[in-house]
Amino acid sequence: MPKSRIRKKADYTPPPTKQAATIKLNSRGWVAPVMLALFLIGLAWIVVFYVTDGSLPIDSLGNWNIVVGFGFIAAGFGVSTQWK
Repeated sequence: MPKSRIRKKADYTPPPTKQAATIKLNSRGWVAPVMLALFLIGLAWIVVFYVTDGSLPIDSLGNWNIVVGFGFIAAGFGVSTQWK
């Protein structure tokens, strides 16, 4: 029986390199400072309320000052969704 022909494989040639696409992060410059400011204002509002036994920041709101503080923090999370 005759030997089968051996096919010679072509040498490995790597695929052509693709140029890396430049990624442009169009992050708006105002988002991070506003987000952090809202977080800190909310935190400070709640801390001041607890430290002063409810007499500050707004005495007439009473325990609703906690809701106001968490409102600032929630607004910070809302602003964070604009970050690209």
